[in-house]
Amino acid sequence: MVRISNGRTKTTSFCIIDAQSVKNTDTAREKGYDAGKKVSGIKRHIAVDTQGLPHAIHITTANVTDRAGAIEMATKWQDNLTSVTNVMVDAGYTGEPFAGSIQEILGATVEVVKRSELHTFAVIPKRWVVERSFGWLEKCHRFWKNCERKLETSLQMVLLAFIGLLLRRF
Repeated sequence: MVRISNGRTKTTSFCIIDAQSVKNTDTAREKGYDAGKKVSGIKRHIAVDTQGLPHAIHITTANVTDRAGAIEMATKWQDNLTSVTNVMVDAGYTGEPFAGSIQEILGATVEVVKRSELHTFAVIPKRWVVERSFGWLEKCHRFWKNCERKLETSLQMVLLAFIGLLLRRF
C-alpha cells in the first residue's frame, strides 16, 4: 500500500514494459531499421500487468529506441496506467532520463531487472510475463510478420488479437 498526499491509499500495481521488433512484408508503407536486432520493419511496445494482459500498446517504426517508444506509449495511454506504481523493464531501458520521464508521466518508479550472468539462460522473475504475452501474439499466424500498410492498422490488429484471447478465456 502506498499513501497518497490526499489521504487515500493506493494498492501497489506492477506494470512490465517491453518491445518486439518485427519484419515487414513488401506491402508495408512505414518501416525503420533496428540495428540491434538487424530487423527492417516495425516495433511493438506493450505494457502488461502481472497476468500478462495489456494495458497499453504502441506501434512504431523499428528505428525508434525501446526507451523512446515506451515514453510515447506511457504518454498516449496515461489514463490506462494511472494505478501503476512500479514499472519493470529489461536492461534496454536503463538510464536516468527514462526513469525520470516515467516518474513524471505516470508517477511510477522504474525497476530495471538485469541478468546476473551473460550467455546463460535463466528465467528472470516477473519479466517472463511480457514475453509470454508476445508469445500469445505469435500464435496468431498473421503476426509472424507485419503485413499491414499503416502503423495504426497494425495497432488495431494487435488489439483485436488480445480481444480474441480474452474472449476465448470466457
